Amino acid sequence: MWNRRRLRIYLCGSPAAPSGEIDKSLAGQYDFCAARRYLLALVSVYRLSTSPFPSAMAPLILRRLFFLLGLLPLLGLLAPARASHIRAGDIQVKTDTTAARNPLRVFCKMVTYNDPTSGANHQLDDVYVYFGDNTRAQVPRASHVNIGNNIYRDIYYFEHTYNAPGRYVISHVGELRADAIRNIPFSNTRSFYIGTQITIDPLLGVNRSPVLNAPAVDRATSGQVFLHNPAASDADGDSLAFKLLICQYEPRAASGITQPSPLNLPGYTYPEVASGGVQVPFPGPPVGQPGQAARLDLNERDGLLVWNAPNLQGDYNVAFKVEEWRRDAFGARRKLGEVIRDMQITVAATNNTRPTVLIPRDTCVVAGTSLVRNVRATDPDNHNIRLTAFGGVLPPATFVQTLNQPGRAAGRFSWSTSCTDVASDPHIIVFRAEDQPAAGVSLVDIRPWLVTVVGPPPTNLQARLQAGNRVQLTWDRYFCQNATRILIYRKVSSSAWRPGDCETGIPARAGYTQVGAVAANLATFLDDNGGRGLARGQTYCYRIYAEFPRPAGGASIASQEACLPVPGRSMQFTNVTVDRTDAVNGQITVRWTKPAPAAAFPAPAGYRLSRGVGLPPTTYTPVRTFTNLDDTVHVDPGLNTLDHAYTYRLDFFFTPAPGAPETVESAGPASSVRTEIIPNPGPTSTIEVRWRHDVPWDNAGSRTRIYRKVAGAPAYSLLTATATSTASGGSFIDRDPALRLNTTYCYYVETEGGYPAPSPLVGLRNLSQEQCVPLMPRLCRPVLTLQGPDCERLGEQARQYPSPLPRPLTYTNTLSWTLSSLPTGCHGRVVEYRVLYSPACDSTAFQEIGRTATTSFSHGGLSSAAGCYRVLAVDSAGVTAASNIAQGDNCRVFVLPNIFTPDNDQRNDVFRPLFASPVVGARVKIFNRWGAQVFEGKAGTDLTLWDGGGARSAESGGRDTGAKAAAGTYYYHIEVEFADRAHSRQVFKSWVEIVR
Repeated sequence: MWNRRRLRIYLCGSPAAPSGEIDKSLAGQYDFCAARRYLLALVSVYRLSTSPFPSAMAPLILRRLFFLLGLLPLLGLLAPARASHIRAGDIQVKTDTTAARNPLRVFCKMVTYNDPTSGANHQLDDVYVYFGDNTRAQVPRASHVNIGNNIYRDIYYFEHTYNAPGRYVISHVGELRADAIRNIPFSNTRSFYIGTQITIDPLLGVNRSPVLNAPAVDRATSGQVFLHNPAASDADGDSLAFKLLICQYEPRAASGITQPSPLNLPGYTYPEVASGGVQVPFPGPPVGQPGQAARLDLNERDGLLVWNAPNLQGDYNVAFKVEEWRRDAFGARRKLGEVIRDMQITVAATNNTRPTVLIPRDTCVVAGTSLVRNVRATDPDNHNIRLTAFGGVLPPATFVQTLNQPGRAAGRFSWSTSCTDVASDPHIIVFRAEDQPAAGVSLVDIRPWLVTVVGPPPTNLQARLQAGNRVQLTWDRYFCQNATRILIYRKVSSSAWRPGDCETGIPARAGYTQVGAVAANLATFLDDNGGRGLARGQTYCYRIYAEFPRPAGGASIASQEACLPVPGRSMQFTNVTVDRTDAVNGQITVRWTKPAPAAAFPAPAGYRLSRGVGLPPTTYTPVRTFTNLDDTVHVDPGLNTLDHAYTYRLDFFFTPAPGAPETVESAGPASSVRTEIIPNPGPTSTIEVRWRHDVPWDNAGSRTRIYRKVAGAPAYSLLTATATSTASGGSFIDRDPALRLNTTYCYYVETEGGYPAPSPLVGLRNLSQEQCVPLMPRLCRPVLTLQGPDCERLGEQARQYPSPLPRPLTYTNTLSWTLSSLPTGCHGRVVEYRVLYSPACDSTAFQEIGRTATTSFSHGGLSSAAGCYRVLAVDSAGVTAASNIAQGDNCRVFVLPNIFTPDNDQRNDVFRPLFASPVVGARVKIFNRWGAQVFEGKAGTDLTLWDGGGARSAESGGRDTGAKAAAGTYYYHIEVEFADRAHSRQVFKSWVEIVR
């Protein structure tokens, strides 16, 4: 029966031709050899219905097949290939910078590197560029310059105005690549593609893409490290990140498109894989591992590409992108665009050994000063060496070679920096040493040098005391007029911290707190502590530094410290200690000192004590008002000290003179000590004691005492071992061998601390709440595995006709588990297992789907196999132990017919998959036999791809909006996004026959 058979036609006897695919676009240009290797016409001769396909249709099918084969020359599959002379290229873009600026206008510069000795047709006097908005232009070449190594640099200038803001890709589709590129199968059938993504947003102001300052011209040789660095810079100061890419191509001819849709090159492998070989010694980074497999690395920060080391001679292509990230005023980063460089590396035979360039260490420089450094290079073969430098700072910086003798060379880098050079990220300067043998291949060494420019410190900071315990700060107007603001920091007592030579800002370890900021053109600041005035009896020390505008950002070195004592003495908390632990009748005692001198505070004067729940609290509630300044103790009963920590704040109020506004000084916050107990049962049981606090005195470095008792015992005992607190808490592990399982232990801690000298307030002791915990054996954790659908078998069944698969297909995930021996010393007395499931793999959305006493479970009837599972083991006491999370996934099966009959007989009326595993969506393009696109759309909810319409419809759900397509052969390009974990995308390309 014809409806049960398939006829396969293999051109050139290719046994490995991919079933059902023609991996070519009919709009492209390919040579006969590539067509021979790729083309396989698979005709599934059946009618997709319950009725058999009439035998009389067989001659029709065969006639159409041979008609298809006869069309190959017309469709370009037999067109002669043209080897490419394009070796590398990239595109630079910037928004309008003219006086009459149009924010939607861009200026572009495309640079390509070409080898005219390849014998390729030279057709780049005028080239097509594409602007990402379905428009294109043919632009002329502006220059054609030989830059060495038989490489010409071609430059093209062009501009474009967009209709609306947005993110666009400006791209170029070049000639077909050179023949026999080792890491690109059938390279002479694949076009060259480069693109630059740019964000057009009037709110951004001027936006410029990264510029790749160094050319892509260098050669490689077997058994030696190859290096390349694009010396990228960004004029806006945006951060750059460098990432490797798979080289891309546009399967259609450049002359027939207005919007490229680049794809990864089929079969592409990275050069170190295609070349093979092993690493050789290299100082790095990354440091070479001689004898290990060759590797290719791209440093994400400085852009250095290292191939250690090429092996097989020939040509290789590599691509990378330079991402552009914009920092906003809050320090967050937003990706604005990227530049792709695709470059060819020729590995040639030579006895030459590459030179070595010796550069200075990465450094920094203070804006307004000059940076001068020497660079040296040596060559083991005593060849002369040409030293060059690249980077965004050249010019105004200069590099001059000062020595060129056999085997050694030297040069001098000079840069008079300015305030506009200040930036958070370092500037990248790339030094290149190229030897100059009398004959043969020149080799290079390349090294990036990172230079950070920082702002100079503000000068002449002074502090003066003002009425109301306020401090007036003054300083000289800041040197860099492009700075945005001055940040003011304060600390109680002087700091031992001093900024390093190029250390910017004020790190947290210095102990300062920011108290304000002013515009950079101001030179004064009044510190009134938020209107409360500064605490008396303290010495306050200040530092300031300058901040520079985004996106480049950057900061200055901090100023010298200015200190000032404030006379008198404010009140200070000394105790917040837990007297009694109880959920209802807990009690805390709070103590503080009197302010001084007392004669300065005429009545009315007193204290207002407030309390908040937690550490830190969200709100405070008034507790008590005191009018007697000698009353400095409050006992706070009726608290739930078992479950909560409490934090206190104290306000001292007085009227400095009759009729004057009330003055308020504050102390705190000061919290009780909160203890947490964590048991670790096992063969050698331990119990961890953790504590936290937020207090104005300093417990750091002081001894903390740990007390323990067995629940029900009359008294606590001090453990012989003690612990040391930090400023916010600490921890201690009780490893006493006397600890026993099935026993409850109770703990509390006593902290000790004080205020900095010369304060006499030291030895301040405070107790935490009591906390008890049972030391019980733990239940062993299950180890879960999941067996999902057999994707390979499913794919085989889906391709059979009639398919044995039910419709709609449901899936079953089979779970099985075993009990592990973890945690150590656990027990396995399980009474049941509870199976949990989350279809979206949300850890907070697991739902129980079943219980069992066995160690397996089947979850069937699923429309999608994707989802997450975990199992809870449960013992007789209700204690649970959770397994690992096992994640199911969907298959990627998408089987298409190659014939349908849109004759409205309700059988095979539309082009849809014979079978598809769950998908998110699919986009389809249909081409006629001349390569013209006749339809574009997306799959409908029933996965209808096309109903034979002949009009283009981008969002029609696969339904046409115009005339019907005539009977005949059509070619499709379908991009499917599967509903698997990775949301994998796959492109299906082949042909389909319409029979009317």
